[in-house]
Amino acid sequence: MTISAANADAAGPRPGATDAAAGSLGTVAGRTAGSAALPEWCPTWAERLGDAYLSGTSCVFMLHGNVRDLVPVAAPAASGSRDDVAAWGTVPDFLAREMFGRWDIVLAYDVGKGLRPLAGSDPARLRAMAQWLTERLGNAANWPRDPDQAIAAIDAIFERNLIDPPEQRKRIAIVLDYAQYLAPAGEASAGSRAGAGRLVRILGWASNPLLRRVNVAVVMLADTLAEVHPRLATNPAVTAIDLPLPDAAERERFALATAAAAGMPADRLDGVKRVAALSGGLTLESLRAVIALSAREGTPPDGPEFAARKKDMIERSCQGLVEFIQPRLTLDAVAGHEAAKARLQADARAIQRGQLESAPMGYLICGPVGTGKSFIAECYSGSVGIPCAVLKNFRSKYVGETEGNLEHALDVLRSLGPVVVIIDEADAALGNRDQGGDSGTSARVFSMIARQMGDTRYRGKIVWMLLTSRPDLLPIDLKRQGRAEVHIPLFYPHDQAEMDAMFTAMARKCRVKLAPGLPGPVDLSLGLSGADIESVVLAARRKGLERAADAGQSPPDTISAEDLKAALDDFMPSAQGLEKEMQEIAAVLECTEKRFLPDRWKDKVNEPGGRSRLQERLAAIRDVIGS
Repeated sequence: MTISAANADAAGPRPGATDAAAGSLGTVAGRTAGSAALPEWCPTWAERLGDAYLSGTSCVFMLHGNVRDLVPVAAPAASGSRDDVAAWGTVPDFLAREMFGRWDIVLAYDVGKGLRPLAGSDPARLRAMAQWLTERLGNAANWPRDPDQAIAAIDAIFERNLIDPPEQRKRIAIVLDYAQYLAPAGEASAGSRAGAGRLVRILGWASNPLLRRVNVAVVMLADTLAEVHPRLATNPAVTAIDLPLPDAAERERFALATAAAAGMPADRLDGVKRVAALSGGLTLESLRAVIALSAREGTPPDGPEFAARKKDMIERSCQGLVEFIQPRLTLDAVAGHEAAKARLQADARAIQRGQLESAPMGYLICGPVGTGKSFIAECYSGSVGIPCAVLKNFRSKYVGETEGNLEHALDVLRSLGPVVVIIDEADAALGNRDQGGDSGTSARVFSMIARQMGDTRYRGKIVWMLLTSRPDLLPIDLKRQGRAEVHIPLFYPHDQAEMDAMFTAMARKCRVKLAPGLPGPVDLSLGLSGADIESVVLAARRKGLERAADAGQSPPDTISAEDLKAALDDFMPSAQGLEKEMQEIAAVLECTEKRFLPDRWKDKVNEPGGRSRLQERLAAIRDVIGS
C-alpha cells in the first residue's frame, strides 16, 4: 500500500493508542501487557502480543503452533461447573471478544469462508461492523472470497482509514486464518504472481510506519511457521508468537468443567484430575474427547483405556510422525553390556530422584548391526518410568512441509516431558549442515534438531537417544557435549559369560527353554550378534520339532544339546566382515568412557598411538568398500 505525502500528514500519531488497546485487553486487575491490564485467565501468549503492539514494535503478528485448540475466552465460572465449558472458545473468538473487544472493526478472512466480521457474542456490535463494512465493500453477499481480491480489499480499507480525519478513523483489527495458504512457503519464488502480490502487500503492512501510528493490527494464524513463506515468517517487522500446548493447571480446569458438562459422577472427579495431570501432549479438544468418551461408556477416566487413547490421539495429532511406546521392560532384561547398563541405570535413578541437573542431555548408542541398540534404549525408558517416543520419517516432498512436521513433533515432545526420544538410523534421519540438493531442507532440519537437543531447559525432561551403526557419519555438532553427551558402544558377546546370557535371553524371548548346561562353549570368533543368536535358537527349535514329528513323538519341551549343535554347525554368519569391523572400530573411536569397551578393544586403545592406528584402519576400510 502506498500513501502520498499529504496522506501521511493526515495520518498523524495514533490517537489514544494506549487507552484503546488497554480497554481491549481488559481492565481487570491481573497481569499487565505494557500499560494494558490482562485478566489472570487470559492465555500467556496474549501478554506478548499486547506488549509488542503497545510498544509500537509491530502491528503485524504471526500466531503459530497450537492455534486450532480451545483457549479461555471469558472469566471462569465456579470451578468444576458445567457452565465453565462456555469459558473456552477458538483463538479468533478470543481475539474478537477480549484482545480487540472494544475495537470498532474486527474483520476475519480465510480462503474457505471469505471475509466476515467478528464481534463475539455482541449482536449490536456485529450489526455496526456489518453496516460500516457494507458502505466500503458493498453487499455482504458480494464480499470477495478470492484471496487476491480479499487482500486488496483489506488494503483499500487501510488506505481509506489513513486518509480519513483523525476523529473519523476506526480501530481496525484483521484476523487472517490459515495464513499458510495466503503466503505459502515457496509460492512467490516459484513464479506465482498472485502469491507474490499477496506476500508483498502483507509485508508492506508490516513495514509501513503509518499503520503503526494508528489503531491497526493484523493477526495471522498458521499451524506451523515453516509452512509460511520465509520472507514473512522471518521478517523483523512481524512478531511471531508460538502458542504452546496447555499446561497442567489449564488442563485440570478444563477437564473438570468437561466432566461436569458430561454428567460424570462426583466420585470419579479424582480420576479426572489424574487424567489432566497425565495428559501432557494432548490438546484441550483431545482431552475433551477422552473425558466425554469415558463418561458415555461409564468407565473410569484414568482406567487402562486412558493410556491407549492418549497414545492414539497424540500419534494422530502428530500425523504419524511420532510413535509412542510404553516400555514393558527395564534394563534388567538386557543381557550383557554390563558397563553400559550400569551407567544407564545410574542416570535413570538420578532422573527418578529429580536430580535433573546431573542427567545427560542425550546419548549416542552405537555399534555393529544386531547388538540391541533399540532394545536397550527402550529398556532405559522403562527403567526411568517415562514414555518412549520414536521419531519416525518426518520428511515430505512438499516445500516447507518437512520443517512443519518436525516443528509440530517437537512442540508435542516439549509438552510431554519427561520423555525418551529415540531416533534410529540417526546418521540418515538427521542429515547435516552441508547436505544439498533439497533446497536447504536437510540443513534446516539439522538446525532445528540441534537447537532443541542443546536447549538445557529440557535437561532430564527430553532425553535424546541417537542410534546408529555408523557414528562416524553423524555430524560432530550433534555428538558434542551438551547434546548427545554420553557415547555408549555396544558389541557382540565377547566372552563365554555374555554368550550364555545372550542365549538365555533369546530363548526367553522365543518362549523356549534350553536344556541344562546349554549353550556350552561357543566359538567367539564367529562374531554372533543378538539377532544371529535368536536365529540359531529358532533353528534349533525347528530341528527338535521336525525330529519329534518324524519319530511320531510329542514336541519336546526344551532345546537339546544335539539340536543346538546342529543349528550352530549349519549357521553361516554374514560375510560382511569388513563392514562389521568398520562399525566396531567406529564405535570404539566414539566411546566416551573406557569402561564401556571390552578388554581387547581397551588394550588396543591404551597402546601408544592406538587410536591413531584405529583411525587409519577405519579410513582404509572405508576406501575399500567405498563408504
